Amino acid sequence: MTITTKRLSLQTMSTEIVVSGIRSTGHLHLGNYFGAIQNYLKMQDTYNCYFFVADYHALTTHPDPKLLRENVFRVLAENIASGLDPEKVALYAQSDVPEIPELYLMLNMLAYKGELEKVPTFKDKVRQQPENVNAGLLTYPVLMAADILIHKGAKVPVGKDQEQHLEMARNFAARFNKRYGEDFFPEPQVFRFSQDAMKIMSLDGNGKMSKSENVNATIYLSDSDDVIRKKIMKAKTDGGPTEPNSEMPDYISNLFVLLNAMSATETSQSYRDAFNNCNIRYGDMKKQLAEDMVAFVSPIREKAFELQQDHDMLRKILKAGAEKARASASETIEGARKLIGINYY
Repeated sequence: MTITTKRLSLQTMSTEIVVSGIRSTGHLHLGNYFGAIQNYLKMQDTYNCYFFVADYHALTTHPDPKLLRENVFRVLAENIASGLDPEKVALYAQSDVPEIPELYLMLNMLAYKGELEKVPTFKDKVRQQPENVNAGLLTYPVLMAADILIHKGAKVPVGKDQEQHLEMARNFAARFNKRYGEDFFPEPQVFRFSQDAMKIMSLDGNGKMSKSENVNATIYLSDSDDVIRKKIMKAKTDGGPTEPNSEMPDYISNLFVLLNAMSATETSQSYRDAFNNCNIRYGDMKKQLAEDMVAFVSPIREKAFELQQDHDMLRKILKAGAEKARASASETIEGARKLIGINYY
């Protein structure tokens, strides 16, 4: 979830603000890197960025309290190791900004049981965990709206699975504005920051890489060199094309997507030529891809591991990020309170 907006100063328009939430569950993988983080690295040099670890969202699945902090630190470390610069962006934990749950409470008064029950992701969770249908699952879209609107987010790059949540955020913003008589919140719209984001499929050809599913067909940024090599060598292939310039099956095309991202241009082109000429050797191609992927992932893994050992540093980063985020969020809450009428002194 990523949000970008513009704030106006008294004299001129300030730098655009980008906000992105990352759940504190699972390990980051190549799909996360090339689908999101790669663009975040571009954003941090262009926008005023606020990136938060969504630990409140993670509570809907009742994580082990002993593991929650470690998960937050790991996600933070992996993002920094991937290139996010704490000097350029604000990195904070969702729970360190109390204005977010306060706005969540306000917006809950404008959300209705019937509409929340119709959300496809809620229905999926009910099927997946019928013993844990908690209010947090039901009101997940409201908390997501609070994450967006706390900084008056106007443009939100989201995947297809999040577009309905964004539509609901627009509805909540519009209801607030109508009820309290002022265009206080913008109605956030889908935003396409870049068309360069790659969709990385799992190595077995079944769906996208995932934090929790298809773990043997997903390359995690924490995978060891040997694990990466084994996963790549087990990636799905076939007997090769029988006619020149044949169309690639999805699982072969995905290997070339990875090769394009990891390897030198001439290397990738040589294997593409071999495919088009019907003389490709997938074993050689996968060995090349594995070594290039090891060279890409290992510095991130090692840097993330080093950062995870320095809890004091990670705490300082979270604290500094929270201070920046609260400066923006408190302004929004103060304005919302005045409009609602709950300002008494």
